[in-house]
Amino acid sequence: MTSLLHEGVRQAPRVPVTVNGIEISYADITREVQHHPAPTPAEAWQAATRALAVRAMLLEEADRLGLAAQTVSDAEGLRETDEEALIRQVIEQQVTVPRPTEADCERYYKQNRARFRTPSIAEASHILLSASKSNADAYAARRAEAVRCIARLSGKPTDFAKLANDLSDCSSAAQGGNLGQLSPGQTTPAFEAALTAMSPGDISAEPVESPYGFHIIYLERCVEGRDLPFEAVKTRIANYLTDRVSRTATAQYLARLATAASITGIDMPDVQDLRVF
Repeated sequence: MTSLLHEGVRQAPRVPVTVNGIEISYADITREVQHHPAPTPAEAWQAATRALAVRAMLLEEADRLGLAAQTVSDAEGLRETDEEALIRQVIEQQVTVPRPTEADCERYYKQNRARFRTPSIAEASHILLSASKSNADAYAARRAEAVRCIARLSGKPTDFAKLANDLSDCSSAAQGGNLGQLSPGQTTPAFEAALTAMSPGDISAEPVESPYGFHIIYLERCVEGRDLPFEAVKTRIANYLTDRVSRTATAQYLARLATAASITGIDMPDVQDLRVF
């Protein structure tokens, strides 16, 4: 990727880039490119140039406001550079971000209830009969074996652990096929879909196909997700809404700076694409 970016830099036309008469050097853009991965070298070059143009506008604004850098450290002890501090101070001083009210937070909570649920948890076991589609005959044979296992277990879920220990190709075989507690997203889509359609005590009616082969699933227990109360999530909601408003307000402020500035050599994007970097 680095070599491609360098190739894109070499091919990029050296059109002078200036912000209010201050030139952004080709060398600075070349160094900045590495921080802006993009599908093409040209897009990375443009992103780096725009980032430096935004930086130049903000530093010029810091100078106009007469700000002195007041650096701070983050939670890991990393300290800002003077330029980073000045940029932060400009944004803090010039961008007003109102805190959401409790009514705002409650409205968001009611409109997005699905986001504030604990995940459902399934306790399940499986028997994996590994198979590869590269060998059609062997693949079909393994599926037929999985069907026979399901028939053998019909009405006998207590036999599942022994059969898993004897036949399963998964390391969970040593625990009778037990996979522990499973949350959404922890298994393959097909496996999860099969679990969702089952009730506690069920054994999958058909072999469940996955990239690993065929699964026979036993759902032992299921704990449904529950709604989290508003009081438990209102601080998280307030922080999220504040961050969202802050990003929008900052983008609008940067757009105003770009509109008022004299910029050559690079087109500045719409308000939604301008970000502090």
